Amino acid sequence: MKTASQAGLTKAQNLEVVKGFIQEAIDEKFKLIMVRPEMVALANEMVSAANSKVAVGTVIDFPKGNGLLDEKLKEAVIAIKNGADDLDYVVDYEAFKRGETDVVKKQVLEGTRLGLSHNKVVKWIIEVAALNDHEIVQLTALIKNVVIANFKEEQYAQVFVKSSTGFFEAKKGLPNGATVPKVKLMIENAFPLSVKAAGGVRTYEEALEMISLGVKRIGTSSAKAIVSGQKSESDY
Repeated sequence: MKTASQAGLTKAQNLEVVKGFIQEAIDEKFKLIMVRPEMVALANEMVSAANSKVAVGTVIDFPKGNGLLDEKLKEAVIAIKNGADDLDYVVDYEAFKRGETDVVKKQVLEGTRLGLSHNKVVKWIIEVAALNDHEIVQLTALIKNVVIANFKEEQYAQVFVKSSTGFFEAKKGLPNGATVPKVKLMIENAFPLSVKAAGGVRTYEEALEMISLGVKRIGTSSAKAIVSGQKSESDY
């Protein structure tokens, strides 16, 4: 999910890296490939050409989530037009920490409504490394309660609470992705919504542990290594 500049690559080099990840998802028959919004059309072209069932997901207001609601929705509309199957919004967790819960509730309501109205899977990234345990509980419950209050029960399966972007700069030595204690808090407070553990899952054993907790999706750049029983050196 890095841009060319973040990865220290030229745009052409980065494009080849992205193509490689998309092809890997197709070859390994993964559930989903996550790409940046500007790569959604490319991913769809490759998936379609391969007659693959791999879904294409993208991130919205990534990675800080502090854009205005209109900006979030405009970005999501473009992603939908380009063929995205999953919309992973970064919730404005800093607004939540400031006590601006009405702002966050509006984001969750309108972002989810847009996605579900187009039959997309919607995920809300809460950035657990930026939150204390109480905030994780409260923000997860807020998302759940907005969905329960405004959408039909049969739509709940299309909405997830997701742990991390992988881009948050945690304090030295601390994880910036999913951990067992934080994911447990999410699962306990998200039901009937599902949880996606993203970031920090790099081995087969770690993936099994997350699955045993009850997560329905795992977000990782180490998928091939995990299914091969190897340990990845990836930072996500």
